[in-house]
Amino acid sequence: MKRSTHVLVYLVLMLAIATPYRIAAAEEAAPPAGFTNYTVVAGDSLSKIADKTGTSLEKLKEVNPALKTDVLRVGQVLLAPGFAASTTTTTAYARPAGLPAGSISVNGAGATFPAPIYAAWTYAYLTVDPVALINYQPNGSGAGKKAILDRTVDFGGSDSLLKTAEYEKGGDLQMFPMVAGAVVPVFNLTDEKGKVISSLVLNRQTLTDIFLGKISQWNDKALVALNPKVTLPNKPITTAHRSDGSGTTEIFTLALSSFSNEWKTKVGGASTVQWPNGLGGPGNAGVAAAVKNTPSSIGYVELSYAIENKIPFALMVNKAGVTVKASAKSLQSAMSDFSGKFDKNLTVTLVDAPGRISWPIAGYTYAIVHTKTMTDCNKAATMLGYFKWALTSKEAGAMASNLGYAVLPGEVRSQTLAKLAEVTCNGLRVMP
Repeated sequence: MKRSTHVLVYLVLMLAIATPYRIAAAEEAAPPAGFTNYTVVAGDSLSKIADKTGTSLEKLKEVNPALKTDVLRVGQVLLAPGFAASTTTTTAYARPAGLPAGSISVNGAGATFPAPIYAAWTYAYLTVDPVALINYQPNGSGAGKKAILDRTVDFGGSDSLLKTAEYEKGGDLQMFPMVAGAVVPVFNLTDEKGKVISSLVLNRQTLTDIFLGKISQWNDKALVALNPKVTLPNKPITTAHRSDGSGTTEIFTLALSSFSNEWKTKVGGASTVQWPNGLGGPGNAGVAAAVKNTPSSIGYVELSYAIENKIPFALMVNKAGVTVKASAKSLQSAMSDFSGKFDKNLTVTLVDAPGRISWPIAGYTYAIVHTKTMTDCNKAATMLGYFKWALTSKEAGAMASNLGYAVLPGEVRSQTLAKLAEVTCNGLRVMP
């Protein structure tokens, strides 16, 4: 073989050997903003990677168009949308090992909407991090926002969104969605013979008209038309509402404002409103008690309170004209209707969703945190570890579902984790 032929063969072999390394180097290039690289490990599948990175299988395929099959190789690098990615290069803080059990208290206060799931999570988390002692006082979204602004708690709980002035006053506040829940019309009603009525259908107009006082009798023709198989009594309707600043009220009144221009003009949607009529009760528990103890009454509570107190709740004819029940499925549908609608503050309203099976009175509940000015880094790291567990643990998700809440969709969870990863204490990142 001539010398020139030897050289040519050598070059071809070297090119073949070098090609995989050039491909690997290209795969490991810095990801675009909002993405991070995920390196495939043994046992991975696309569905497993989607679960690990908090995104959907469809989204994972969408951002990796070069994937022709679901067959992966160890070491392959994929793009993952926002996968636990922090845009900061700040050094991470490590909580000291060997701390005594229950030695770090994390105190929160606010919305009653998530109180049942926070209580369940707090108890379960004792076995995950024995050092952590999570305390949560359910005293209303208004109180929660005030407490975090006044720095009397480590995190505030609210279903009511922070206003511009509150962001400005707080300086570095961020709302983190934790779960979504349904607000349901609960009722206490018997027919003329005293038999308990446990089934009721309302539509967007009749619900609004009841709380406006325009429908004042249970046998109103509009209600009778919606409930042909129910013998509604000739009894006056008593309404019950929150007496405190309430995110549940904000969700409910924003929904009524979307249902009715009259409500929007006369009353509006906010955490506190001037109610046209009715009884007031503090917290979701207070409204549940008012309805349970008042014959012929109707009120509104977060779904878990209806379940816990065994109070019947109405079905709703939604925006699509379909009669739906509040459930994890109808909540997930409402969240899907508003996916991609989160604003720069990581907030969105879920009322009057257009989907065929969507529950029309829904909302996220949020934890509010100071993102740059915390000074007790043990406490900050413990709190963010708790949030991370609540958002990613299958156990935590199952508990939420059992109580009638809906866990965050994959993309929302991914965005939330990415924002949590940016939280600092004394200039150090604190999420474990």
